[in-house]
Amino acid sequence: MTGASSFMIPQRLETDRLLLRMFVEDDWRALHEHFSDAESTRYTFRRALTEAGTWRAMASMAGHWSLRGYGPYALEEKSTKAVLGTVGLWYPLEWPEPEIKWALARRHWGKGYASEAVRAVQRMAHECLPDLSLISLIDSQNAASIRLALAVGATLERELEFAGSPFHIYRHPVSGAGGIA
Repeated sequence: MTGASSFMIPQRLETDRLLLRMFVEDDWRALHEHFSDAESTRYTFRRALTEAGTWRAMASMAGHWSLRGYGPYALEEKSTKAVLGTVGLWYPLEWPEPEIKWALARRHWGKGYASEAVRAVQRMAHECLPDLSLISLIDSQNAASIRLALAVGATLERELEFAGSPFHIYRHPVSGAGGIA
């Protein structure tokens, strides 16, 4: 799959406060606030990333669009144009199923940005990819991500061993079910 015409989902979404858009090269600088923070990455990368590591992580998310026809968005606050993190569809090779992922810089936690963006992604996915069942793959110790998954209507489906640790699969609601507004 290559080129914008082969994308299966919109290249941008908007909510009242947020713009979810394709990545541009300079976004890595803002994303580095999240990826260089060991607390923010303790359940995903399990370590802080270097600047080069952040750039590669962003390039991987940007490339996901060409390979799968969908991918994560850069999450931008409309009023300030600041990139807060990333939210969107994600399905790397080793994942059990396609998921909705989120990763915001810690100073943006607790402000409702992630849940607002996830709900927009849920609605979009149900409109554009109605047959795609989505999960969120969450480390069993990641209480904040578990709370967010539950807040947006996802339900715990099962536990599995993933990357050497216990993870939970949270299933997002299907179109017409609770959580999709």
